[in-house]
Amino acid sequence: MKALERIVLRHLRPLVSPNMDPLQFAYQPSIGVDDAVIYLLQRSLSHLEDAGNTVRITFFDFSSAFNNTIHPSLLRVKLERAGASDQLAAWVTNYLTDRPQFVRLQDCVSDVVVCSTGAPQGTVLSPFLFTLYTSDFTYSTDSCHLQKFSDDTAIVGCVSEGNDCEYRKVIMDFVDWCELNHLQVNASKTKEMVIDFSRKPSADIAPAEHPGT
Repeated sequence: MKALERIVLRHLRPLVSPNMDPLQFAYQPSIGVDDAVIYLLQRSLSHLEDAGNTVRITFFDFSSAFNNTIHPSLLRVKLERAGASDQLAAWVTNYLTDRPQFVRLQDCVSDVVVCSTGAPQGTVLSPFLFTLYTSDFTYSTDSCHLQKFSDDTAIVGCVSEGNDCEYRKVIMDFVDWCELNHLQVNASKTKEMVIDFSRKPSADIAPAEHPGT
C-alpha cells in the first residue's frame, strides 16, 4: 500500500504544488523546521527595528489534527481547485472513506470501527493531504503573516502605536476558517507571546481573544 501511495504522491505533488501555501514549511523537499524558525525570527526582528514597535505571536494548536479533521468531501473540492484531475480526486476521496480500523494486542482483537474522517497516521499520503487541506488559508503582508509547520500554526503581527487591528482580524478570520473546515482549535494549548524591547511596555496592548478563553 505504501508503494502505491508513493506513486500517487509522486503524481499528485507537481499538480497541486503551485497552489500550496508558500509559508507551509513541513513535508516539502529541502525545507524543514529550521527554516520555519529562522523565517519567524527574521520577520519578528525586522518588525522590532523600528522604535516603539511590538511583536505579538499567537501559536495555535489543533486537537487531534490528523485523526479527526480531514473531511473527504471538502478535501476533494480543494484537490480539484488545486489542479488535481477528477479521477485522482475521486481516488483520494475513496481512499479516505469507510476505512475499517481495529486494534490488535497479542491474541486480542478489538471490534472493527469504520472511519470516514481524518487520515490514517503512518501512511505516505496523510501528511501531504493534511497540508493541502489547510493550504487555502494564507496571509502575508509587511506587518502580519501566518506560517505553518504541519499542524502547528503561528500568526505574527507587528503592533505599531498600539494598533493591532490587522493582527486581531487575521486571528478571527483564521478561527472562523477553522470552524468551516472542521479544525478544532485546542484553546488550552494556544498561546500568545509578546516581544517588546522598550523599557516600559505599552499599556494599550490587550491580550488577543482566543477561542474558548
